[in-house]
Amino acid sequence: MTPLPLSGQATMTSGFNAPGRFVLRLRDPRNTSNPGHNDAALVRSMDDAAVAMANGFTTSVVVGSALLADDEPRTPRVARFAERFGYFGEGDVIGLDAHSRRFRSLYRRNSEHNSFLVTERCNHYCLMCSQPPRDIDDSWILDEIAEAIPLIDPSTVSIGFTGGEPLLEWERFVPLLAMAGVRLPKTEIHVLTNGRGFAQPAIASAWASLANPRLCAGIPIYSAVDVRHDYIVQARGAFDETVLGVLRLKDKGQRVEIRLVLHALTAPDLVETCAWMARNLPFVDHVALMGLENTGFAIANDGLLWIDPFDYRDALTQGVSILSAAGLRVSIYNVPLCLLDSSAWPFAVRSISDWKNAFPPACDPCQERGRCGGFFSTGRPRYSDRIRPFLTKALP
Repeated sequence: MTPLPLSGQATMTSGFNAPGRFVLRLRDPRNTSNPGHNDAALVRSMDDAAVAMANGFTTSVVVGSALLADDEPRTPRVARFAERFGYFGEGDVIGLDAHSRRFRSLYRRNSEHNSFLVTERCNHYCLMCSQPPRDIDDSWILDEIAEAIPLIDPSTVSIGFTGGEPLLEWERFVPLLAMAGVRLPKTEIHVLTNGRGFAQPAIASAWASLANPRLCAGIPIYSAVDVRHDYIVQARGAFDETVLGVLRLKDKGQRVEIRLVLHALTAPDLVETCAWMARNLPFVDHVALMGLENTGFAIANDGLLWIDPFDYRDALTQGVSILSAAGLRVSIYNVPLCLLDSSAWPFAVRSISDWKNAFPPACDPCQERGRCGGFFSTGRPRYSDRIRPFLTKALP
């Protein structure tokens, strides 16, 4: 179970004379429309190379063993990638540093799980953070995203923005969301943020001024007990600012999703936390109860966080029932069906991104695999001892 490599290093680059990063949209070389300066022909054979040159491409992205000889015809700019990046496809967008040859996959046209990392900086230090924060100047990422957004297929169903904490540079990030709203008017836009920034009226107002009905903020609340939430995120006063941020957004009619990651510190109070949400936040648009991804800080804090999902099954079932009865839309993310009570199955969502979703061999004979959310392949996966394949259909 190996996740799809969404970053890495080109084996060769040539012709990229200017310093800095290049944002490239990969195109079929047989596309006869005039290629723009961001367009690169996706070359897998000698025929592809010849067609790319004939159709006016100035950049080629070569995958695998094609074009190995130095004397073969080529576009002025070439970047060559190993066979493991053979998933590159028409309409995908990558960010390439031609000097270091490092690259990141920014957008995959045929994927339903596209998200942009806005920053690695954060004002939280969550015990289970899957993207451990770094105190670095990575403001260049916003420039790269701004260049990538116009290259995204307008028919894309949804895109996400995550961090770090995207609102740390809100004066640059909010205009980027405005651009996305204009360029992608039919696309759902989901921003993962700790929500504390919205406690500031200026940030909440700037967000609301976008007037984008397809924009949603995904904000974590890990406990109804303030000190427990603050301990999990390692930031004193975070609970109060987060709740205030949620209230400010909803007061302005904005969409808000509450997220709660399930682990040994949140599971014991899950029923009480769900009841608190039902009483105090009945106006939020969605609540996501999420299984733990055992990567990043979760590995370092394994002894503190790990709990077999089967052990919180009853609490999860009760919590979902409470939220649903209060009229809240609720989903269960990242928990396989065999670890859920069957009454909770209607709330289970196949939420793990396609590039890191997998199943262990024990699931091979399972008849419910087609609708199961599966498992994370990232980090150091841990599996419940209670995983059992369904040898017949469990539900109609």
